[in-house]
Amino acid sequence: MTSDPRHVSMETYWREVRSIEEEKEEEEEEEEEERNSVDEAEQEEAWLTEAGLSSLVTGSPSGEGLTPAEALLSTLTRQQTATVKKRLENYNETLRKRNKQPIRDVRDVFTTDNDSANRSPSPPSQCADSAASSRYHTTTKTIRRNTARVRPTCPNLFLVDQLPEHPPSPTDTHSPAHRHSPTHTHSVSVSRTRQADWLVRESPYSEGVADHKQGGTCWDCLCFHGDDSDLMYVPVSPGPGLTLVDDLSSADVIRLGFISHIELSTFLSGLGIQTKRTPPTRRRRQGGRVFAVPLTVLLETDRKKCPGVKVPVIFAKLLCILEQTGLQTEGILRVPGSAAKLKYLRAELDKCSGGFDWSAVRQVDAAGLLKLFIRELPTPLLTHTHLSTYRAVLGISSTVHQVQALQLLLLLLPEVNRDTLKALLVFLRKVVCHQDKNRMSLWNVSMVMAPNLFTCHPRGSKRSAARQQEEMEEAVGGAHLVRLMITHQDLLWTVPSFLLSQVRQMNQASSWKQLGLLKTKRLLLRRKNDQNQTFLCVCVQVTELCDGVIRVHAPLHTKVSMAIQLDGQTRAKDVTARFEYENSPAQRLYEVGGNIGERRLHPDCVLLEVYRANPHCDWMLKP
Repeated sequence: MTSDPRHVSMETYWREVRSIEEEKEEEEEEEEEERNSVDEAEQEEAWLTEAGLSSLVTGSPSGEGLTPAEALLSTLTRQQTATVKKRLENYNETLRKRNKQPIRDVRDVFTTDNDSANRSPSPPSQCADSAASSRYHTTTKTIRRNTARVRPTCPNLFLVDQLPEHPPSPTDTHSPAHRHSPTHTHSVSVSRTRQADWLVRESPYSEGVADHKQGGTCWDCLCFHGDDSDLMYVPVSPGPGLTLVDDLSSADVIRLGFISHIELSTFLSGLGIQTKRTPPTRRRRQGGRVFAVPLTVLLETDRKKCPGVKVPVIFAKLLCILEQTGLQTEGILRVPGSAAKLKYLRAELDKCSGGFDWSAVRQVDAAGLLKLFIRELPTPLLTHTHLSTYRAVLGISSTVHQVQALQLLLLLLPEVNRDTLKALLVFLRKVVCHQDKNRMSLWNVSMVMAPNLFTCHPRGSKRSAARQQEEMEEAVGGAHLVRLMITHQDLLWTVPSFLLSQVRQMNQASSWKQLGLLKTKRLLLRRKNDQNQTFLCVCVQVTELCDGVIRVHAPLHTKVSMAIQLDGQTRAKDVTARFEYENSPAQRLYEVGGNIGERRLHPDCVLLEVYRANPHCDWMLKP
């Protein structure tokens, strides 16, 4: 034990664990853990599938053009490509040990192609930067030829001694004005903020941590040195605007998940952190209408009555009750309610969730139902797939890298899990903001929620000293992760610039298949272009005359479209203001098509930079 109060005051955590164990002892049903280890080949196959590379293990024919797997591989950096090659080699080696022939050999996947026309085109914004574009490879030969490391850009640091005297109200976090604000912070138990400038870098996190394996210091450790455990990292907006995961279309979010999955493995490997998939826990208990029901099932049922809801209605109702009457209650979330009353309320909610009388539910009972709802989910809120990876993040020595790893992990969550976790973290931050009345500090809230978000093992009566030490480390580690998620939640849902660039590259590479431009056709087009230089010059001149002019489509307005000349000062909010009139509904500007599926633009983003990154997109104004 240390003198750190966060490590000494563990009674809150163990009280919550004892409360959970008492509830389990009263239940007739039991939980059964699948203790058989997952086969190594199954682990590698599952990893490749989650990375969007299932065709590499199924042997599906490529057909004409680029397959989704080939389009993804064409966007990867050297380190990311090495990670995929290692996974595929491990999968093939395991099959060989079983005397089975691999379906796809790694040499067939990463073949040498000397024709530069066959490589995936980079986004227009990166074509001008040869140093940046040289980091992306599609062939083994290119990987061996370009061995020079590209060092990330040193971020500029802006230290703030303390938060604003009157921080914005937490209830405004979902308003259009604050939802994307890069400087929007909340008063939690931190006294300093620092802008997360690594978000605007075009180099992946994994490129800056290779020295960690050799015991060296990476670039971010040099820039963000010192005691950063009490810092709040806030997003910093690049020129094209800050992008949240909710701003992207569902297809782009899927591609983002593939790249984030590969980058996370590469990043952790560069830090020397090894992760292993753990088998899920099987439950014998049958779920009712509310508890022990998958989030997707609950949301599907709720949307039949309340279209457009993003989190289960029962979960939102519990949060609403606690926000209205429990934020100023001393010990909220920490003080346990009656186990018998909790069991009764659960049964009643499962019977008649629609006509339930909420007036009889006390704050302490609502808090107990909230935690019970999270614990009873058939699949953990953080998912079985990456639950062990969250614990592996604790092995990272730098808080900066822990936040970066959590950011990549949360981008992998399914949409309903992500929205539910986001609503929970927003509520927990509100609890911390009222700590002067409810006596629930950031660390206390983290200690209470850790055993509910992370699977806690029964303590038992007979424990060795080593087991006690392991439990203590799990308790402190779980609370530390919850504390990081609460503190940096605005940052965790932000898409780094390098990930968005790779999504653009993947869309650009996939467009070759959609357009049906095969190798021979591209070669013919190139020869034809060489024979028509004069015609091309005329076309270029016409394009230059229209350069920077966009046409904004607004179907809900009397002005269906409007041509706008962009300059370096034109922002998204300037365009939306031209369509605003009295009592008009709030609308946002979207970037649609081109090398992106759809992206909702930040009000302060510079449209000329978006135009240069995606010159062939459409501009749409809608809610």
